[in-house]
Amino acid sequence: MTPDVREREVVLPITGMTCVNCAATVERALRKTEGVSEVSVNFATERATVRLTNSVLEKADLTEVVSRVGFGVLEAEGEALEDAEAAGRRAEIADQTKKFWTGVAFAGPLFVLSMARDFALLGAWSHAPWVNWLMFALATPVQFYVGWDYYVGGFKSLRAGSANMDVLVALGSSVAWIYSVVVATALTMGSVAAGEHVYFETAALIITLIKLGKLLEVRAKGQTGEAIRELMELQPDTARVVRDGVEVEVSLADVLVGDLVSVRPGGRIPVDGMLEQGHSTIDESMLTGESMPVEKGPGDTVTGATVNRVGAFQYRATKVGADTALAQVIRLVREAQGSKAPIQRLADRVASVFVPVVIGLALATFLVWWLAVDAGFTPALIRMVAVLVIACPCALGLATPTAVMVGTGRGARMGILFRSSEALERARQVDIVVLDKTGTVTKGEPVVHTVHGANGNDAELLALAASAEMRSEHPISLAVLAAARNRGLEVQEPSSFEAVVGRGVTATVQGVDVLVGSRRLMTENGIDTAALDPEEARIEALAQTPLWVAQDGHAIGLLSVADALKDGSREAVGQLRAAGLRVVMLTGDRETTARAVAAEAGIDEVIADVLPDGKAEAIKLLQETGVVAMVGDGINDAPALAQSDVGIAIGTGADVAMEAADVTLMRGDLRSVPLAFELSRATMRTIEQNLFWAFFYNVVLIPVAAGTLYSFAFLPMMLRTLHPILAAVAMAFSSVSVVGNSLRLRRATLASEKTFGGLRS
Repeated sequence: MTPDVREREVVLPITGMTCVNCAATVERALRKTEGVSEVSVNFATERATVRLTNSVLEKADLTEVVSRVGFGVLEAEGEALEDAEAAGRRAEIADQTKKFWTGVAFAGPLFVLSMARDFALLGAWSHAPWVNWLMFALATPVQFYVGWDYYVGGFKSLRAGSANMDVLVALGSSVAWIYSVVVATALTMGSVAAGEHVYFETAALIITLIKLGKLLEVRAKGQTGEAIRELMELQPDTARVVRDGVEVEVSLADVLVGDLVSVRPGGRIPVDGMLEQGHSTIDESMLTGESMPVEKGPGDTVTGATVNRVGAFQYRATKVGADTALAQVIRLVREAQGSKAPIQRLADRVASVFVPVVIGLALATFLVWWLAVDAGFTPALIRMVAVLVIACPCALGLATPTAVMVGTGRGARMGILFRSSEALERARQVDIVVLDKTGTVTKGEPVVHTVHGANGNDAELLALAASAEMRSEHPISLAVLAAARNRGLEVQEPSSFEAVVGRGVTATVQGVDVLVGSRRLMTENGIDTAALDPEEARIEALAQTPLWVAQDGHAIGLLSVADALKDGSREAVGQLRAAGLRVVMLTGDRETTARAVAAEAGIDEVIADVLPDGKAEAIKLLQETGVVAMVGDGINDAPALAQSDVGIAIGTGADVAMEAADVTLMRGDLRSVPLAFELSRATMRTIEQNLFWAFFYNVVLIPVAAGTLYSFAFLPMMLRTLHPILAAVAMAFSSVSVVGNSLRLRRATLASEKTFGGLRS
């Protein structure tokens, strides 16, 4: 017997990470812990997702592991955790802001003084030794107060056996500061052996400019996670429930399954439930992206966080806390944002060796310029500092997760939920889209298409059939009744009624005996159908279901019933085909019906008469020719969704289908499918742009800082000898540019969105 495997997932909100190498350090430490089967640390979200297998480890044990490598873990849970993380972000922004302006206050005058002296704008007094010590006094607070974070972060990193960006910043600025102290001391003693120029302004400006970049990065990075915060803010803090016959206001956490909840006009629905009393119009745009409100009455479901437009009502709570639809949406978005896309692996591998390689290149730069080129100690030192300062591993680390966060967040606003960043990446690769028929392409409910009275009295025929079907709960009966009411016809209560299983109904309506149902029902009751046989053949040729109507022993007409296409299905298929995708319908329905629906939807390929397990086999065969996405809604679709490369579940369908899927469409409109693919492509383009920039920046500018362009006399001197201050400017804004490019996704134009009426993003 195979022993039971018990798996748990623990999420750790990490504090103190300053770059992607910090995330890698935490990840390595956790991965080495016995009982940990899988770890993913996301620098952008600052969370570690730890999977435990047959382990007795608790969160406290994992926290201790993280602490040993120099980082912290927030102890809060649930909503308190969100508040703690938000408070942490605000505190970090406040701290970075204070330190940046402190840097400006000291480095600004220092830079002006240094430049004025270098350009001979001041008198001979400016070269006196005491001026160097004035510069020292201005530079030192910047070095050890504004830049203290880099020393602490660098020490933690080295202690954990790795090296991060903080090591580069601390090393580069410290070299400039220490060298300047040595020169100032020597000049005070009357010696020029160490040099004649101090670089205090370089050290101070490096730290200040990089601090500015960090501040902008923290602010921008906070915006990438706005989707989750917006979703959480939708939930009201309290609810009005009926307890012991009295309506009282309670905290949302105190609402129980089975509580009778009251909602007033304009109020937000607190939890999921079923409406019992009253009617209203509900704005469900937060959940589905659909801006058009939905009519609700007794028996209809209502969803927490949606908005009651008009009318007061009461409903019975069915799902509370973590079981609500909103909580599930937040969970899916958070899981997607916390996961790593396959494309990130290359960046992770590069980042893991980045800092040691840069330090090696910096030392090589120094030795080459000092010993081989004989440019002198000071120029060689300046170039080494420039190499240390310009290198930026953070851009590599932020390239993928920030784009994923923005992309999945935008998807959530449109009712498109990606389960993981891997699903987001894979969706772009799809070239075959398989669509379930019932409930996906069609509404999944019968609709009366045609009414054919033998004597031309179509309205009378429909009214009589609806009256006979009035007491039946069969879907076809409900369709007939709905058709009559939609046409404004008067429906009479039958004086007698009997449902004949598998055949139809018999009823007496105003003294008239009425039969409504199949040909078999007519035959069993001796009804002559010959006159209407051609009409039946016509209906069946259209893959519709004929519904016979007889009165007092005579056939008087036929209704045709069929499942109707969902609004937008044909449009969605057209968009998929226009994008170069192969579209296939996969259904358990009979061939003739399936092909008729497919033709109406614009689908050429049909696989019909397939059982649920056969659907998975059909997907396997299609996978031999391409990357397959399966779109379905029912329990019978779950095997096919799981087998496909990208499983897409219609959110209005069964929960088991949603659990098996990689993507969930909260709006039951098929036009969400091409929109999901387009969002995937837009996100992946952004990631590729980010990675290109991150690699390009480091590959090109590190050699420039090392002085590889020095011999090109036609170039400006600022490029030929890249000063550490310019290097600091470039480094400060490299990460910001990556995050900024990711944020563009929030407003990027998606072609499919233009044709999707009422979609909110």
